[in-house]
Amino acid sequence: MSITEKSDVELVALARQHDQLAFSELMARHQRPVFRFVWRLLGNSVDAQEIAQDTFVRAWQHLDDFDPRQQFSTWLFALARHAAIDRLRWRQRHPTEPLAPDSLLPSAASVSGEVENRELGDEIAATVQTLPADQRTALILAEYEGLSHAEIGAILRCSVKSVESRLYRARQTLRARLAHLLR
Repeated sequence: MSITEKSDVELVALARQHDQLAFSELMARHQRPVFRFVWRLLGNSVDAQEIAQDTFVRAWQHLDDFDPRQQFSTWLFALARHAAIDRLRWRQRHPTEPLAPDSLLPSAASVSGEVENRELGDEIAATVQTLPADQRTALILAEYEGLSHAEIGAILRCSVKSVESRLYRARQTLRARLAHLLR
């Protein structure tokens, strides 16, 4: 069986034995979802890239803490969430003025319909950024990453009912703040 055919749990077992190829496969599988998740939490691709890399460094360093009864992706998203929260706290203590637009994001399209879609997406993303951290995290994991309420609860260390409540409040807030787009 090739390395790409192995499950995440099998790869973790190999990585715990210092098999770097197995860990590289885990990174290849989860790099994009972790980056997207962190980028949506932070709203900055440079920070997101750094935090995503840091997440995998932490994962490598703490592989022995992984419980094979849970999904590797759930554990990884929890690590990424903690790292992103640390970055947000750091930003609050060290506010700066942005010098230029985020150069790693896709550039604006030249076609007017695509420009409008991009502006709409930017407005929605900016509004999502204004949600409280617990609501924003739950919403991103549910809507963008497609995780179940149980998986989100495991990442946020809360009950499924709490996840449902956070998602409800987040969606209500977004509806109110983006009502002008629904007309």
